[in-house]
Parts: sequence; structure tokens; C-alpha cells
Amino acid sequence: MSQPKCRILCVDDHEDTSEMLSLLLSQEDYHVVCAKNGQEALSHAGKEEFDLYVLDKRLPDGDGLLLCQKLTEITPGVPCMFYSGDAYELHRNQALAAGAAAYVAKPDIESLIENVRKLLAERQCATA
Repeated sequence: MSQPKCRILCVDDHEDTSEMLSLLLSQEDYHVVCAKNGQEALSHAGKEEFDLYVLDKRLPDGDGLLLCQKLTEITPGVPCMFYSGDAYELHRNQALAAGAAAYVAKPDIESLIENVRKLLAERQCATA
């Protein structure tokens, strides 16, 4: 029996970023679901199991930091990481303080994929 694909929820309001993340992470053999905002992300997280959340810090309906905290409350043990255009050390520290396991500044795709691999390497992946 084959190992189930790890499931990733990507939350970004920019459609081009979501499509790029979906394509790149699918090529790494992950199952990717995209959400455009925090409300949509919480809806997905309440109905489906995920192994990792990849969040933007700035969302149209709120703050990615608060979303990270809410996701951690409703799905403890599922790591959040940020992939955001906010590139200062202050932003990284805020994200880590909110419970994020990693923070990658856009457009560093290699670090994004490296961190996703690292965070999912030891996980027993969820089934659909």
C-alpha cells in the first residue's frame, strides 16, 4: 500500500501565487488545496485534514498571524509556515511568536520547498 500524499493548504489572495504554489508543490508529490482568504481557509480546515498550512501574512479579510493562531487552535499539531512578501526580521519574529514553524520571504522558492520538505519529512500524512 502506498504512502498517502501529504496535504497542504495554501492561503494567499493572489491567484498567481496560489497557482504557482499549487503547481510547484504538486510536482513535489503533495496534494495542494488553495484558499483566497482566512475565512475560506478556516472552512477547509474544519472539513478536511491537512498536514501543513502555508500562509501569506497579509490577507483581504485579516491578518495571517491571527489565522495561524486560529488554525493551531482548531488543528493542534499541524504546523503553519509563512510565505510572505514581508521580508524583515521583525515579520519573521512576529510569525514565529504567533506559532509558525517557518517563515520564508517571497520570492525564495527554493527555501519554501526546502522548508515544506523539512516540516513534512517526519509526519504521518493525513488521508483525504
